[in-house]
Amino acid sequence: MIEVFTWPTPNGHKVHIMLEECGLPWRATAIDIGAGDQFRPDFLAISPNNKIPAITDPDGPDGKPISLFESGAILVYLAGKTGRFLPRSERGKYEVLQWLMFQMGSVGPMLGQNHHFRQYAPEKIAYAIDRYTNEARRLYGVVERRLAKSRWLGGDEYSIADIATWPWLRNWKNQGISLSDYPHLELWFHAIEHRPAVQRGVAVLAERRKPITDDRAREVLFGGTQYQRR
Repeated sequence: MIEVFTWPTPNGHKVHIMLEECGLPWRATAIDIGAGDQFRPDFLAISPNNKIPAITDPDGPDGKPISLFESGAILVYLAGKTGRFLPRSERGKYEVLQWLMFQMGSVGPMLGQNHHFRQYAPEKIAYAIDRYTNEARRLYGVVERRLAKSRWLGGDEYSIADIATWPWLRNWKNQGISLSDYPHLELWFHAIEHRPAVQRGVAVLAERRKPITDDRAREVLFGGTQYQRR
């Protein structure tokens, strides 16, 4: 059984959804990032960047156990393991992978900054809020233009590119976005939202997540604890 060390965040949701879509046996082990679980030595042994999610699979590609961190790498691994959600053709595979990298390199980092300055920063910095809100709108526009000519991000089939991107767009209201401004993206968003495996994936550990309001959680996530040498 695959063990997933995770928390109900967009990056955690990607892997939950993929596992549910693939029908693989798995279990979730909570890593409470507000409490500092991500800095425990046992977690750092499999996720040296102290970020969730990470997985361990006792049945790796050579029949031996494997551990992996980085959500994009985990999605590629699970697609390879199951033969699902990543095209077999060389052209199709790279069509999907470029959009997966777009999520990993742009959508996640930029919307993460958007969330930080709009929701969590101790002071409201107009320049930062404007910068990352405008970048969010730009990225939504990139997705909109793609979906105006393609049913799914990677092409004709639902893939790990869609699975990776969708969780980051769930909080569009908090990102200063109006979904109705992006009609093709809106149709795509709701099509994914209604998939049973997606609904099961976002429900994992959902009852454990609470708003980040206390000073200790803020310090763990954004303060000196994050920068200590380990």
